[in-house]
Amino acid sequence: MSIKNPNKTKKRVSIGGQAVLEGVYMRGAESEAIAVRDQDGVIRLETKRRKNARKKWYLKVPVVRGVMAFIDSLFGGTKTLMRSAEVYGEGEPSKFEKWLAEKLKINVMTVVSVISVVLGLFLAVALFMFLPQVVRDGLEKLFKIKFGVWAKNFIEGGVKLLIFTLYILTVSLLKDIRRTFMYHGAEHKTITCFERGLDLTVENAAKCPRVHDRCGTTFIVFVLFISIIVMACVEALLGKNVQGVLRVLLKLALLPIVAGLSYELLKLLSKTKSPLVLPLKAPGFLLQLLTTREPTKDMLEVAITSFLAVYEMDNDDTVPERKFELPKKRCELLSGIKAKLKENGIDEDAEAEWIVSLSLGISRDEVNTENLVSVKNIDRINKLVNERISGRPLWYCVGDTDFYGYRIKTDERALIPRPETELLVENALKYIDETKTVLDLCTGSGAIAVAVNKETGATVYASDLSIDALKLARENEELNGAKIKFVFSDMFESFDTEKFDVIISNPPYIKSEDIKDLQKEIREFEPIMALDGGEDGLHFYRVIAKNAKNYLKCGGMLFLECGAGQAEEIKQMLTDFSQVDIIKDYENIDRIIKAVL
Repeated sequence: MSIKNPNKTKKRVSIGGQAVLEGVYMRGAESEAIAVRDQDGVIRLETKRRKNARKKWYLKVPVVRGVMAFIDSLFGGTKTLMRSAEVYGEGEPSKFEKWLAEKLKINVMTVVSVISVVLGLFLAVALFMFLPQVVRDGLEKLFKIKFGVWAKNFIEGGVKLLIFTLYILTVSLLKDIRRTFMYHGAEHKTITCFERGLDLTVENAAKCPRVHDRCGTTFIVFVLFISIIVMACVEALLGKNVQGVLRVLLKLALLPIVAGLSYELLKLLSKTKSPLVLPLKAPGFLLQLLTTREPTKDMLEVAITSFLAVYEMDNDDTVPERKFELPKKRCELLSGIKAKLKENGIDEDAEAEWIVSLSLGISRDEVNTENLVSVKNIDRINKLVNERISGRPLWYCVGDTDFYGYRIKTDERALIPRPETELLVENALKYIDETKTVLDLCTGSGAIAVAVNKETGATVYASDLSIDALKLARENEELNGAKIKFVFSDMFESFDTEKFDVIISNPPYIKSEDIKDLQKEIREFEPIMALDGGEDGLHFYRVIAKNAKNYLKCGGMLFLECGAGQAEEIKQMLTDFSQVDIIKDYENIDRIIKAVL
């Protein structure tokens, strides 16, 4: 993961961010992004365009823009944190959460976000407004002295700074907070790496410092110091000693102005690297050493992912927004897959059920439930769905299928085994035991040969003209622990004096002119040589009818699968056989031919 940095002039960018739960939020002039590494180790990304962000009037008004940024950080920051928790948590909602969502149409995360802001403000007022006054009052009583306006505010400011520092040290004892501080460091390193004109890689970012001029920690330090000055000036102008609740209310009233001024100071100082302003930046940098930790490489990957998403969207209006994929109920997921398949011309509900069933390792009876599906599994399912709607047959997409209880690997080297062919095997097995010798003619994937050998222990030969098909058949032999003798042969050509008790074959039987009218998934993906049965579809049956008697023992049996409407004509070809029977398939179509020599 990297980007060739066009920022060779080493200029400050308008991208900033914050650490969230197991991730990083970045925001630019036109867009924003959250990247979170979920519990499966996958980086999830959500992006959004900030509509008309540059046109908002207050963004151009000094101080006012700082006030708005402060308000946004209170509510937007908490909302972003809650959003990251949704992605990382992935737990099933409680009954109470479901009840709120269904009955009252309330999003639990929205409720938690509002409560968090309210509690946060209450705690801030208690710790940073009431408590400093209590401490200052205690010092006045202890030393029996009345502090002047400036001394009083500097003492309260010092207490605030001490409380803030102790708070940071205390919360950093929590594992989750320490990791959040590490992501905070990753955010700073990523932005600094880009601003220094370096190619944005994990290696380059790791070498960059974890403190930054535009950090929110420095902003808080500025708020503490500017609040001292502003409050002292206001008290001096009022000409009276403001105490108690009135003093707290006055601080709250002045907070927007303090935030606005602090924001402007932060922006101003971030524009210069002059050592003359270092004393003003130093307190913020020192506290950043507490609110940031050295990140791991995988954390830097998350930060870079978030940064690159914002950078790309800010520089290209055509880049679409992205939404986090969140856990879904199986039934909802299934419904969406069915709709997507139908939109792409695949009107088979069974395929949607198979996709969910096979991806989750559950039975088809279990797919239409309210159980939650994790994002990792949704990714796997979506990948399979997208591959399927490209036209590729489902069982090629899956990579294997069940045939007569055996796992058969499937890909474009051979036809996908069909249920009708299981019927062919079922009828042949009635006459096969371990003493018999069997030839599977036109073996393809080797499914017939595997099933016969595993079910009976018979000696099985399997032949095909396709080298690729024989390779696949050998893989299926090994996969199932079967013992099969493979022969490269154009029908019977490679056989000399061998005699078999049973010959089984599912040869190509589609008319050549009908190939073009087959479904796309068959026509474009399955091997044509395994489908094309010649002008009338019966070419290979004629070869079998002419030669089978030379390779069957006396009383030997021939089992053939054929296409709809072909059975009677094939039966007429088998004049060398004493008895020929036609067996219908599950849909009452003449499908299997059994002939006794």
